[in-house]
Amino acid sequence: MEASSWIVPALILVAGALLLALILRPRGRRGLDGDGTAGETAGRLAQLADAQARLAESVDRRMQAQERTLAEVLQRSGDRTSATLTEVRERLAVIDRAQRTITDLSAQVVSLQEVLGNKQARGAFGEVQLHDLVTSLLPPSAFAFQATLGNGRRADCLIHLPNPPGAIVVDAKFPLESWHALRGAHEQGDDAARTQAARAFSAAVLKHVKDIAERYQVPGETADSALMFLPSEAIYAELHARFPQVVEQSWRARVWIVSPTTLMATLNTVRAVLKDSRMHEQATLIQAEVRALMDDVARLDDRVGKLARHFDQATEDVRQIRVSTDKVLRRADRVQQLELGEDAGADSARAAE
Repeated sequence: MEASSWIVPALILVAGALLLALILRPRGRRGLDGDGTAGETAGRLAQLADAQARLAESVDRRMQAQERTLAEVLQRSGDRTSATLTEVRERLAVIDRAQRTITDLSAQVVSLQEVLGNKQARGAFGEVQLHDLVTSLLPPSAFAFQATLGNGRRADCLIHLPNPPGAIVVDAKFPLESWHALRGAHEQGDDAARTQAARAFSAAVLKHVKDIAERYQVPGETADSALMFLPSEAIYAELHARFPQVVEQSWRARVWIVSPTTLMATLNTVRAVLKDSRMHEQATLIQAEVRALMDDVARLDDRVGKLARHFDQATEDVRQIRVSTDKVLRRADRVQQLELGEDAGADSARAAE
C-alpha cells in the first residue's frame, strides 16, 4: 500500500516529461514565429493536460484493481495461514499429550526395571502377583503367606491341602539376572555369548529348583512337591520352548514351574479338591442326618397308617350306624302300619253294629 502512493506521481511525472520533450522538439522556421508558436504550444499543453488526466485515471483504476486483488490475495492467504496455524496448534497439542504419555510410560518402565533389577524388590513383585491370584481364587482358610515351616524355612505361600498330598509351598522368587543376561546376549548377536548365557540361565534355574526341593519339601509336614511361580508368561514360554531339559529335571525333582495363567488353573483345581475334602469331612454328619431323616419318614409313615386305620374304623362305624338307623326306620314303619291296621278294624266293627 505504501508503494502505490508514489508510483502514480512518478508515472505522471514521466508522462509529463515525455510530452514536454515532444512539445519542445524543433518544428522548423515556422516554429520560430511568435503567434503560431504560442497557439501551438497552448494546444499541445491542453492535449498534455488531457492525456495526463486520462493517464492518471487509468493508472488509478489499475492501482485500485491491483489493490483489491492484493487485498483478496492477502485475505485468502491470511485465512489459509490461520487455518494452518490452528491445525498446527492442534497437532502440537496431540504431540504434547503423546509426549507426556511417552514420558509417563518411560518413567513406569524405568520403575519396573528398577523393581526387576533389585532381587528383594523382584521377589516382592512376584509375591504381589501371587497374593492377588491366591486371594482371588481360594478361601482365606486355605492358604497362609510367609508361613514358617518346621525346618525354619519361610515359604512365600503355603496352600493347605488334605492328606494326601498335604500342604504345598509356592515360591515366588526367580533368578532374573541370568534371564536378562540371556536376552542381552541375543540382542548382541554373538553366538558364543548366547551359548554361555544359555548355560548360565539353565544352571541358575536348576539351582533354584534344587533349593526349592530341599527347603520346601518337608516329609510329614508338606507335600512331596512344590510350585515355582514365574511372574512372566514370556519367561515361562521361553523356558518350555528352548530349555526342555530344565523343565524335565524340575519334574523329576517334583518342582512344578507355573506362570500366572497356569497357576490360576492350578488354584481352580485346588479349590475343587478343597470342596471335595470338605464334603468328605462332612460325610458322617450327612449320613447321620440322612438316618435321622429316614427315621422321621418311618414315624410319619406309621402315623399315617394309624390315621388311615382310624379313618377306616370311623368309616366302618358310620356304616354300622347307617345299618342301625335303617333297622330303626324299618321297625318304625312296621309299627306305624300296625297302628293303622288296628284303627281300620275298629271302624269296621262300629259300622256293623
